[in-house]
Formats: sequence, structure tokens, C-alpha cells
Amino acid sequence: MAEEGHKVTLNVYDLSQGLARQLSMTLLGKVIEGIWHTGIVVYGNEYYFGGGIQHIPAGTAPYGRPIKVIDLGVTHVPKDLFEMYLQEISPRYTAETYSLLTHNCNNFSNEVAQFLVGTNIPDYILQLPNEVMSSPMGSLLMPMIQNLETTLRAGAVPQVPQFKPSVSAQPSQPSSASVNSSSDTTKKDEVSSKVKADQQPNHAETDKTTSSVKPTGAQEKSSTSGAATDPLGDARAKESDAEIRTLECCYATELEAGRM
Repeated sequence: MAEEGHKVTLNVYDLSQGLARQLSMTLLGKVIEGIWHTGIVVYGNEYYFGGGIQHIPAGTAPYGRPIKVIDLGVTHVPKDLFEMYLQEISPRYTAETYSLLTHNCNNFSNEVAQFLVGTNIPDYILQLPNEVMSSPMGSLLMPMIQNLETTLRAGAVPQVPQFKPSVSAQPSQPSSASVNSSSDTTKKDEVSSKVKADQQPNHAETDKTTSSVKPTGAQEKSSTSGAATDPLGDARAKESDAEIRTLECCYATELEAGRM
């Protein structure tokens, strides 16, 4: 009994999301329609090469909707045999062997298509790295290619660069020119004179305030020096001490008389 046929299609994605077509003529001197990523859809799954051979349910690829779906034919290869085949070729498709220019997802899709239906994927997809590197500016893109290769080798989805205007490019505020320069000069002089008048200290008020209010430290110093140089105060203090001593003596005499 013949194996039931399974439809085989090729999902084509543009990793640049349209930027390659917009900028390629300026950067490379030729039009590049897209940065292609492909996956083989069969048995209800999509198979592709990134950080090793991977498969996901059809329609759930992290690259968004494919910009093109190419019908490759019908295969009669049983699914279990196909999975054995993938195990066999897996040592050649690992994160370490991934190369964006020579051994990428499109090379994997082409080899799998040959195994399932005996056909190749479109040549313009396979020749994309050669087109880029043969352009006048191709060698200058190597740092970007290496970064993209690192991302794809890890099985991650590359992010499309966001172009934002530079902060320094913001237009400066236009300066207004003076029409009546003499009028502006007069106004500036008036303002300047008024400011100076406001800032001029009132000497009368300052002197009055100074004479009526003295710093605490000055008051303490003045009273201290006054006490040290007042002879009348010293005499009064001595007189008080003498009176106290006299009273003490009288009190002691009375106590002594009472005992007798």
C-alpha cells in the first residue's frame, strides 16, 4: 500500500521587514528584495535551521507571516523516515556550523526539499549572500552580517533596527532681531538704573538699626567688661559679705548664751 502523500511548501520570510529593498540601492548599489529566511512546511510542522535543526507547529513561526509561500510538491516519504533523516544530518546543522554566508537556513531548506520532493528552492534565495558580498559596499557590511549571524546561530529572531532622529539635530529656537535699537538701549538703561537704586543701601536706617540692636556676643562682652571695671559694684559686694558674716557671728553668740 502506497504511503499517503503530504504537501510540501516553502515559507519565505524577510528578516529586514522591507528595509533591504528600501536601502539596498543606496548601500550596495543594487536592489536586494529582502534578507531571506526559509522553512519547510510538511506533516503539519515547519522545519528550519537556526541554533540547530528546529521544528514548530505550522503557522507559529516567530518571524511573523511569510511574505511568500512556494509550493514544492507532494512527498510520499513517511514522517518517521523523514525524522530519521533529520537525525542523520543533524551533526552538520548545529549552532557551531551555522554561517550566514555559506551554511544557513536556506541551505538546509534546499537539502530537505531535495530529499522530500527531489527539487531545489528558488535560486535567488540561495544566491543572496553572493549578491551582497559581490556589491561595491559588501565588505563594509561584514560587522553587521556577523552580528546577524550570531543572533540566528542562537536560534533567536533578529530585531529590525529603529531609525530615530538625533537629539542634536533638533532645530534651535530662532533669535529675534531688534528693530529699534536705540529704544531698546534706553529701556535697558532705565532698568539698570532702577536695579542699582533698589540695591543702594539706606545708610540712615542701617545706622539706626545698628545702634538699637547689638549682637548677643557684643552684649555679653560689654557687660562682662563693665562688671570687671566698676569699683562701686565691688564695694557693694564686699559690704554685703561683711553684713552676712556679722549676722552669722551674732547668731552664733545667741546660741552660745542659750546653752549657758
